[in-house]
Amino acid sequence: MSDALKHECGIALIRLLKPLEYYKEKYGTAFYGLNKMYLMLEKQHNRGQDGAGLASIKFDTAPGERYISRVRSNQAQPIQDIFAQINDRINEELKLHPEYNDDVAAQKKNIPYIGELFLGHVRYGTFGKNSIESVHPFLRQNNWMHRNLIVAGNFNMTNVFQLFDNLVELGQHPKEKADTITVMEKIGHFLDSEVRKLYKKLKKEGFSKKDASPHIAEKLNVAKILRKSSKDWDGGYAMAGLMGHGDSFVLRDPAGIRPAYYYQDDEVVVVASERPVIQTTFNVKFDEVKELAPGHALITKQSGKVSIEKIIEPLERKACSFERIYFSRGSDAKIYQERKNLGRYIMPEVLKAIDYDTINSVFSFIPNTAETSFYGMVEAAQDELNRQKNDTILEEKENLTDERLSEILSHRLRTEKIAIKDAKLRTFITEDSSRDDLVAHVYDVTYGVVKPEDNLVIIDDSIVRGTTLKKSIIKMLDRLGPKKIVIVSSAPQIRYPDCYGIDMAKLEDFIAFRAALTLLKENNKYHIVDEVYKKCKAQINLKDKDVQNFVKDIYAPFTAQEISDKIAELLCDESIKADVKIIYQSIEMLHKACPENLGDWYFTGNYPTPGGKRVVNRAFINFYEGNNERAY
Repeated sequence: MSDALKHECGIALIRLLKPLEYYKEKYGTAFYGLNKMYLMLEKQHNRGQDGAGLASIKFDTAPGERYISRVRSNQAQPIQDIFAQINDRINEELKLHPEYNDDVAAQKKNIPYIGELFLGHVRYGTFGKNSIESVHPFLRQNNWMHRNLIVAGNFNMTNVFQLFDNLVELGQHPKEKADTITVMEKIGHFLDSEVRKLYKKLKKEGFSKKDASPHIAEKLNVAKILRKSSKDWDGGYAMAGLMGHGDSFVLRDPAGIRPAYYYQDDEVVVVASERPVIQTTFNVKFDEVKELAPGHALITKQSGKVSIEKIIEPLERKACSFERIYFSRGSDAKIYQERKNLGRYIMPEVLKAIDYDTINSVFSFIPNTAETSFYGMVEAAQDELNRQKNDTILEEKENLTDERLSEILSHRLRTEKIAIKDAKLRTFITEDSSRDDLVAHVYDVTYGVVKPEDNLVIIDDSIVRGTTLKKSIIKMLDRLGPKKIVIVSSAPQIRYPDCYGIDMAKLEDFIAFRAALTLLKENNKYHIVDEVYKKCKAQINLKDKDVQNFVKDIYAPFTAQEISDKIAELLCDESIKADVKIIYQSIEMLHKACPENLGDWYFTGNYPTPGGKRVVNRAFINFYEGNNERAY
């Protein structure tokens, strides 16, 4: 994606089901869980580079012994940083106490981070907040083991102010309005309540507080706590939590917006945001890794009992299609094929744009994440070239010579590595004209492979803001001197904000929105903007079920192609000599390529929750009133 999107976090949970001595005997180390957690976080590095954190819990510790450890980092390489800190602590203890090396019980008792339960997290900063206090996992501490709570997740709540007010109504005094804090405190409230209720029952049965503790751990109903806690949540989430005594959970939102996968055998229970992370780390097959169903939680008790329980009634499945297009690693078997299909299915429009001239066309991709869809596009182009060869042979068969046949068959699809990003180039001057000139050279180009009569076809995963295209890529490609430049987006036009975990908050950032506004002005229809504003303002106090997305009216007068053509105009200036065409994937073909991930609200405006519709209306109000703030 030439305009990089941020904020798509990753979670990793590991629950060891055997005593630590088992892993020492079988795998040679009691640090088995830690080692696997390192791999799981590194394999999800694509999901978060602004921060990383890890928490661990030891089971069966004596009072006075530390049983929760947590480390977080917002350094430049946060995963390496947290594990460097962990290794330093472990090596320090082993150096001071070499007798611990072969004594697993001593290691567990005296060395931090060696336990049975682990929760890891990688994150992107949401909107300028990247202090260490914003890095997951979050910890809610209490002297009662059961009431300690650790939370991390890949999520965004659209109704954080309502959730905050709910906490105040419960008598709490939250320290801030961040959705992570409000969610954790809500779970914590009902955790406290459940523990108190259990203790009252046990007290009547004659148990002391000390004797009641193991019975509370056994009887604690995690599903019940989650049902009460999540009752008012509106958003996309894969929420993971650990309780101090050893229960754990991962809860997925009812529309399945954010992803979560799990694997279980007799040694471990594992959860991650991506399937290949588990496959690679634990060397298991594709079909052994399961997807956590929307609205359900995977719950592991301290006893080792594992269950999948319905927490919230599932909604229509709207799993995020951007996961398939861009965020998740393409090593997932399904995602790899879906990305190829995204390239293949857009090829008919590309062929029209180049007048079916596959011989005088060069195909390439920018950036590297678009490579898989490029393969699909090229396969479809090769099919077209083969068809053209067959047609030519049939037309000329009466007079076909061996020499002419060889000439026809010798035609090859021309694919080249046109652009290479210069990762070391930084724009160190802040003055606009100087910075723009430097930005134009962020990519190096391959000279000598494009001829003046050529079409240059470049596929990107998506075109969001268009900034990099305008200031760098189109100018760079034009220097190669092609007749026509065709920029292909494997995703449809991004028209609406995302409010469920991707950092796309402002309408005016989107090139499709700016193109629609330009078309409204040019066609004397700008009054629609005023009308939409009035409709959005009128909905502020409506009930959720009555809220509508009136921002759709901005795009309604125009076809997708008209908007694409206007985008091409906006992204070019008088210095561009080539004819520039921009082609976006259609909604229909997106759904055909990704049939199980139909979440498309950023393309269509069809939000799966009421909070999404409120956010898009608020985003439009902010745009209209000139408020430079987020809509959620």
